[in-house]
Amino acid sequence: MIKITKFGGSSVANAKQFQKVKQIVEADPSRRYVVVSAPGKRNSSDNKITDLLYLLDAHRQYHVDASNVYRLIRQRFVDIKTELGLKQPIEKELDTFYTHLNQYTQAEIVSRGEYFCAKLMAEYLGYQFVDAKGIIRFHLDKTIDMEATAKKLQAKMAQYDNFVFPGFYGSTSNNQIQVFSRGGGDITGSILARCLNADMYENWTDVSGFLMADPKIVDHPKQITHITYSELRELSYMGASVLHEEAIFPVKEVNIPIHILNTNHPEEQGTIIQERTAIKNPYAITGIAGKEGFVSIYVYKKHMSSEVGYIRKLLSILEMYNVSVEHIPSGIDSFSVVVNKSDVQESLYEILARIKNELKPDEIHTEENLALISTVGKSMSDSPGVAGKLFKALGDKNINIRMIAQSSDEINITIAVKKEDFQETIRTIYEAFVTKEGKECRN
Repeated sequence: MIKITKFGGSSVANAKQFQKVKQIVEADPSRRYVVVSAPGKRNSSDNKITDLLYLLDAHRQYHVDASNVYRLIRQRFVDIKTELGLKQPIEKELDTFYTHLNQYTQAEIVSRGEYFCAKLMAEYLGYQFVDAKGIIRFHLDKTIDMEATAKKLQAKMAQYDNFVFPGFYGSTSNNQIQVFSRGGGDITGSILARCLNADMYENWTDVSGFLMADPKIVDHPKQITHITYSELRELSYMGASVLHEEAIFPVKEVNIPIHILNTNHPEEQGTIIQERTAIKNPYAITGIAGKEGFVSIYVYKKHMSSEVGYIRKLLSILEMYNVSVEHIPSGIDSFSVVVNKSDVQESLYEILARIKNELKPDEIHTEENLALISTVGKSMSDSPGVAGKLFKALGDKNINIRMIAQSSDEINITIAVKKEDFQETIRTIYEAFVTKEGKECRN
């Protein structure tokens, strides 16, 4: 069995966390290939190494003395080395990096957090260090050349029984370092799992997987023990973020499970993400997530349904202003377009003016301060009355639903409510589908 184990920034923040990583890796011989992020925060007032590297680059670009920032970065790595009694000449390599700082691109600079962390981790575990540069290959459009990457990784697998691999970066066809978006170490782990035909991708972080609702809103929400990639995508989009959402794609097609686990509590069950599983969810829903800060643009025009391309014209106007559309609930002669308020903060009145001039609606108005809440669950399509139960629960609490949308695959019901009803809506849905269902099952 082969497991790819990826450790996030909080899991490698200091020497104490390194020791936890070693205990986890040594507890299971199938954990042969380890991916690490750059060291994260040691406490709430601390800095992430990647943030300091971005700051270092900003000082370089504006020709400001960066020595104080560099000293903070250097000390973090030296502290880890010293406390663990490592021999890696990390000081010399760090100083060479800083001396030649002006020769590097931003991508090269910010990738060094993972690079130096992986070097230290490799020595500490007694594993080989394998640099992501030259292994993870990017196309010119910044997508991954999976075929080339797989060949290089499989060659390293044949060469070494175990290795440590830095996350977050790879290289272009001309061997220039290219980085993922922030949190991209999760993607690196997923790529390794896919290319090395792993049986499991373990993603170790500082939380024990996903919860069925935000614990800041719902008291002690239940753990999600199993979730599909599709459900995860829906919940992540609405703010339930534990894993970089792009990390699911390399493993989804081949159905390699992702196991979210807690480095600080490795005994806890965590969450397994897998599209096809025999595990049955005990509840009709898998989770609830939501976000505030949306605006609805309502448009009414008589006989709109007989006018070809009417909605498309409005969407074209939004596209001109680079505004992404969340939902389009519609009727025969009317529809609404729900957008993120931050996307139209500067341009809403211009957009409305263009709609009036070009589409000539009979009525147009906006509704601001909306919140969107998604109730997600693959089991919902096989459970009669889910929508009715949801709407009844909200009606009993006098919560007015401003919009309703259901995904075509029937795994998601999204509603809009006023901002002031946001938290109460989530608590009400949780109570209806989890708290009450749990009591009914026990009875």
